[in-house]
Amino acid sequence: MAVNESTTYELPCGRDLDDVWARLDSDRPDETGHAETCPHCRGARESLLALREATRELIDEPDPPPPDLVGRIMSAVRAEARRGRVLDLPTPEPGGVAVSEAAVAVVLRYAADSAGGVRARRCRVRTVGVTPEGAGVVEVELTLAVRLGNAAGAETLARVRELVTAAATARVGLSLAKLDLLVEDVYEDGE
Repeated sequence: MAVNESTTYELPCGRDLDDVWARLDSDRPDETGHAETCPHCRGARESLLALREATRELIDEPDPPPPDLVGRIMSAVRAEARRGRVLDLPTPEPGGVAVSEAAVAVVLRYAADSAGGVRARRCRVRTVGVTPEGAGVVEVELTLAVRLGNAAGAETLARVRELVTAAATARVGLSLAKLDLLVEDVYEDGE
């Protein structure tokens, strides 16, 4: 089986998971102090430590494995869920409704994809406030790949902006304070 060395996983804070792994045994704080205060880096570090410990147990006791080992490994993997931060959504009913930023990003990428001639790539959602009506206010950065030969680039991006704004409001219940569209790639039909 071939291993793709260029595959990376970026945490919601922007740090690469490989950087957290590389500093796993370090007693020194990082230069910026980010890893000690960031909930994403701390959570990833705790998950990696649990995964490493469970793996060591498997290596040390190969026959038979402890009965709860698979459960512990799966708990460690699930604990590093890629859901990111949670956004509170407005609701007319008592109680609250929350959704992960990753789930909101999926809805917004789907809306962008429906514009035609573009493919949504990465979507970052960041909470910046709340409207007087109680709706969350977010800033969104959406990277896109544009189909080669798309002569209507400006119109396509305007359509993406319209669809993403409508999806944020009507589908999720959020208000967009800012929507940055970044074209980072070109694709050919059939890719």
